[in-house]
Amino acid sequence: MRVTPIAALLIVSFPFAVADAATHRRVAHASSPPAPALTLESINAAAPQGASSEPALILKTEVLLDRDGFSPGEIDGKNGDNFRKALAAFQQAKNLAASGKLDADTWNALLSDNTDPPLTSYTILQSDVAGPFDKRIPSDLEKKSELQGLSYKTPQEELAEKFHMSQDLLRRLNPHARFDHAGEQIIVADVDPMALHDSRDTVQAAPPKKQKRKNASVATIVVQKASRNVRAYGKDGKLLGFYPATIGSTEKPAPSGTFEVRRVAYNPDYHYNPKFAWKGVKAKEPLTIKPGPNNPVGLVWIDLTAPSYGIHGTPEPDKIGKTESHGCIRLTNWDALDLAGMVHKGTVVRFVDTDSAAGSQAAK
Repeated sequence: MRVTPIAALLIVSFPFAVADAATHRRVAHASSPPAPALTLESINAAAPQGASSEPALILKTEVLLDRDGFSPGEIDGKNGDNFRKALAAFQQAKNLAASGKLDADTWNALLSDNTDPPLTSYTILQSDVAGPFDKRIPSDLEKKSELQGLSYKTPQEELAEKFHMSQDLLRRLNPHARFDHAGEQIIVADVDPMALHDSRDTVQAAPPKKQKRKNASVATIVVQKASRNVRAYGKDGKLLGFYPATIGSTEKPAPSGTFEVRRVAYNPDYHYNPKFAWKGVKAKEPLTIKPGPNNPVGLVWIDLTAPSYGIHGTPEPDKIGKTESHGCIRLTNWDALDLAGMVHKGTVVRFVDTDSAAGSQAAK
């Protein structure tokens, strides 16, 4: 992968990253102000002063949190619940006031070992545009079972997930990019990219054998049902990862109690049993949905000793923490892969009904 950190002074080298404010004025609704321009300069220079909800500052903070293992879900430049929860968890872990808001102490803690620019220039590779891509994926589960794979719909969707970003943010940073041919340079979040490779029927995840966190080993996973997040702790009780999650529903709530990881399956098939009785699914016979990032369980399945329950990815990262699931624990594909690379058979998984602080003491 060819990446080049971008400093603020390089703004003139990438004119395509500057939003056309005049165009925004023409297309915006009369009652809505234009979206604030996100430029390399504004993002690199962002720091808390006055309003802390400025998109450039939120985006920069999301990248810093992601690098530190406190996932905000999709990096989107928005002051949403997932961002505030990740920030509060970071504050708790650093023994700071857990306000979920940026202040001087929190900002200094984020920057202490994290000084690289938040954005980077990425040269699109042939593997990024090789596909295959499924432009039309049916919503009907029975029709999905007829497909040989459930890949990304477009190269833009693949690139957004690869760098933990929303497609909208990727487009805002690269308003003139095509995203569909090798050699094109685009601006992306400077985070550890998801390792992907193409196969005959779908884009697949490469098991995270070579990553910065390869030596990290998770002893305990805590699923916080009330606050909708998943926390990963080492044997010493140190917090190794914090992830926003979609956890169960009224129809099929997540379990309570303590279980273990049984195995990890990368690029899994999804097996639907009619006894699940999902709303809107009329299938009377079992269905098998082939692998792919748009498979109902995404790119990885962490199987638990609780029968039919697991921690897995999703085809809809923008909905994590905002909707319900069919009982399991749903993370973004990149977060699920990050967690999967640190667990092992026998890792303890505790489902907790009441919220608690995210610091290391929570694992003891």
